[in-house]
Amino acid sequence: MQRGKMKLDEDLGPDREDDFQTDDEENQAQRVFEHLLDDDSESDNNPSSPSLSHEVSITSWPQSYRQSMDMLTSVTPPGLTLLRRFGSIGGDNSPTASFKRLQENQEDSSLTIPFISETSSVKIEDQVASTPYVQPLNSAKFSVHELPPSQQQCSVAKSIINGINILCGIGLLTIPYAIKKGGWLSLIILIMFAIMCCYTGMLLVRCLENYPELKTYPDIGQAAFGIAGRLGIAIMLYVELFASCVEYIILVSDNLSSLFPNTHMTFGGTDFNDEQIFAITAAILVLPTVWLRNLSLLSYISVGGIFATILVALCLFWVGTIDQVVGFKPGEKVLDMENISVSIGLYSFCFAGHAVFPNIYSSMKEPSKFPIVLYICFAFCLVMYMSVGIMGYLTFGDLVASQFTLNMPKELYASDIATWTTVVTPVAKYALTLLPIALSIEELTTSPRLRCHAMSVLIRTILVILSLLVALYIPYFGSLMALIGSLLSILVAIIYPCACYLKLHSGRISNLEITNCVLIIVLGLISACVGTQSAISKILGEGD
Repeated sequence: MQRGKMKLDEDLGPDREDDFQTDDEENQAQRVFEHLLDDDSESDNNPSSPSLSHEVSITSWPQSYRQSMDMLTSVTPPGLTLLRRFGSIGGDNSPTASFKRLQENQEDSSLTIPFISETSSVKIEDQVASTPYVQPLNSAKFSVHELPPSQQQCSVAKSIINGINILCGIGLLTIPYAIKKGGWLSLIILIMFAIMCCYTGMLLVRCLENYPELKTYPDIGQAAFGIAGRLGIAIMLYVELFASCVEYIILVSDNLSSLFPNTHMTFGGTDFNDEQIFAITAAILVLPTVWLRNLSLLSYISVGGIFATILVALCLFWVGTIDQVVGFKPGEKVLDMENISVSIGLYSFCFAGHAVFPNIYSSMKEPSKFPIVLYICFAFCLVMYMSVGIMGYLTFGDLVASQFTLNMPKELYASDIATWTTVVTPVAKYALTLLPIALSIEELTTSPRLRCHAMSVLIRTILVILSLLVALYIPYFGSLMALIGSLLSILVAIIYPCACYLKLHSGRISNLEITNCVLIIVLGLISACVGTQSAISKILGEGD
């Protein structure tokens, strides 16, 4: 081992020494790889079962995905420092640097990017033994794997909270509006999406169970469809997160406008209406949060989002049953085929938590209980969505807005509580939602001179400005959410999980499972096409 290391130092320059493994490490990776193949082939007597070949081994981008998603779902154990940077100030030409060098560079951590969770120093040999990631064995050059081993410290209760926190979010505000568009019978579509998304969530978990070296959704995508699969799903997930950031700004702007109507300002000869003023205000409010080096506090506030959601729902029930607002007629529309496509996009957005399901599964103390977690999360969210949707449409009828908080009379205390809760929660969640996108961009920074905190701040500031510009250009909360649901959520939550499962388990699943997956893919494609076309037409037309 020592002789191999001396030869490595002599033959390789400082810029390349971290991009290679030693001979012992490579041999051990080879043994792990062969062991995985043996286990896989012995586990089933059916025709040739799939295995993760060297051509689909895990790549370096996006390496920050798992850590940033852990923070977004709050599955990272509280004992860890949540914002730690990885990278090297030396001659490393890779956009990321290994956790093996993290301890050595702690004194220089203020000069490295991007942020990432800190873990104890782990030797590569131990990491391969405990977390069997497969290295690209067909190439003479490959980077040391940088992801820390799975923490596996979350209880079932905490995992349920994390899952509900992701699933039951701002989509809840649009359910009465979705019923208004599609009619009462459109709730059947809501139930259908809940069942399909729960099923596809289980498909992702089965992929993780059969291939322990996979830890994240992009890992599954790469195992099934190679590099293109990994990059494709990662980019879709990042675009979906960015669109959510845009929705947060619109949400804050709309609710502040309802609290302070007729606000007007002229600056530099340009007139700004109330929605534009409060959109800019929202961006200013979230800007300092994205500059924070330690987002641990925001992660705990974000977990409070589930309680904020319940509070807003209770306020709606209070207004609808106790205060009994006047001026609205209960909705009576049974089915509206002309606008039901809008409902499809909104409903699909509500159950797209698949980006973080693998992270929640990997973080559990008892992963075998994840199906229980998934069933409880979907059942709770379905009950919440249906009850809020029914109460909102009965209370405000066909006059219900894309966010039911905009209809709640402002002279009522319950309305003020719901509106201000709706304003504060997105401000707390914005930075954590933007974090995965920022980290992935920072990974692509190759110049050592650019690996500094100032560059991290610049990237995050640019992303906030871009989200503000999109919010000002497309200020339609409901139509934009319908577009996200139809174009992205259906792909991420319905089509892609089935495709990955069919690919990774080819020849090992029953005809019934194949039929189910194909049927779900077909329904997903139809819904995506119809919903996307309708949402784009709404955005280009009158909006919400």
